[in-house]
Amino acid sequence: MFRSPRGVEIKKPEQLLQMRAAGLVVAKALAETSAAVRPGISTAELDAIAADVIAGAGATPSFLGYGAVRGVGGFPGVTCISINDEVVHGIPGDRVLKEGDLVSIDCGAVVNGWHGDSAQTVFVGTPSAEDAGLSEATRMAMWHGVAAATLGGHVGDISAAVESYVRGLEQGYGIVEEYVGHGIGSAMHQPPDVPNVGKPGRGPRIVEGLALAVEPMLTRGAPGNSVLADDWTVVTDDGRPAAHWEHTMTVTRTGIWVLTADDGGEEMLAAFGAPFGPLAD
Repeated sequence: MFRSPRGVEIKKPEQLLQMRAAGLVVAKALAETSAAVRPGISTAELDAIAADVIAGAGATPSFLGYGAVRGVGGFPGVTCISINDEVVHGIPGDRVLKEGDLVSIDCGAVVNGWHGDSAQTVFVGTPSAEDAGLSEATRMAMWHGVAAATLGGHVGDISAAVESYVRGLEQGYGIVEEYVGHGIGSAMHQPPDVPNVGKPGRGPRIVEGLALAVEPMLTRGAPGNSVLADDWTVVTDDGRPAAHWEHTMTVTRTGIWVLTADDGGEEMLAAFGAPFGPLAD
């Protein structure tokens, strides 16, 4: 048994089960929100759908009020909804979706003090082939990272798998490096960081009870980005589209368990030849 990295929260099995419950709430919120995406709907209306799902499950949102100082300020939405050239942290509001928009939806929920966090990219109507390819590359980069996690391995193995997959594609997608995956548990963001570029064998050890959010963000152009005047929304500097996919996962003695996937990641892990390792409820 490897010692836990310094400053990293190691969960007990019963705590991971609470995270699984939170992950399933997030999965449902994303499914219902994504299903409602259509021309003419506002991002505030989509945010309200996710809020209703989370409240209906008896959970609380992770994002609402995030970053507040002494109860003042903080993120104003239940979801982050980022459109086209918005990479991440888009604020829900009056913006109305139109045909062809690329929409990345990020959502988090808390059950009994334990967090789940996931994101996916969807489209309004029929996407361009280029945008569809960007989203699929981002989704598969995430799964390459998840499938690379093993007990006794390193967080850098995940990073290297994401980067290696993306660099091997002919399209030349940009990898956003400033925003990374992260540890997760009793707080939404915890050590260690999970970068989307890196070398295998580097970084903290992957041990039982460590939970991570793996979340690549890719761009169709250069990966350079800036934060808008709202202090939240991150946009590409060249105005070209970005996509974002994320899952929360852990590694048990028997394999990988994706806490925010309805099936625990079983289908995709099988496709990668990676072991599936859920805990018993």
